[in-house]
Amino acid sequence: MPHFAPVRVRGALPLPVRLVRHRRRAMAVGLAVTAAALVAAGPREADRSRGHPDGSPAARAASASAGDRPVRARRAGGATVTAAVRIADAATVRLLRPGDRVDVIAAEETASGSEARVVARGARVTEVPEPTDGAGDGGALLVLSVPRSTAAGLAGAGATARLAVTVW
Repeated sequence: MPHFAPVRVRGALPLPVRLVRHRRRAMAVGLAVTAAALVAAGPREADRSRGHPDGSPAARAASASAGDRPVRARRAGGATVTAAVRIADAATVRLLRPGDRVDVIAAEETASGSEARVVARGARVTEVPEPTDGAGDGGALLVLSVPRSTAAGLAGAGATARLAVTVW
């Protein structure tokens, strides 16, 4: 193989010199790379879009007092907690696996009849504990990942009503 002299391209400037000469372009490229990195590293729990109304009792009460206009509440990204709830039908809980999405429904007996309401929408199942031998007909435990405000509603509903789930 014969020896060749190095190939030199005329007019090409080193990268730092080009970036200094084209500051606006360099700034735009830097902002685009930063935005892409922020989107890639963003919260993973933001599966729901921001436009969906919150299913918490406080949001429904605010909606009723606002005159039938839907109230759209913002969820704080990443403000989720795990909540253990006892579902009335143990056989339904055995069908669930971690990662499933469920709606939790509370059924209450009132003087005027029975009433059902959705307590949590789109809750992610994080764990399905094994049933204990002495559980009997007490239902089955289910661990859900929900926003902090919804967890308070779940705890209150679990104390006063029978809870059921619907799978997405």
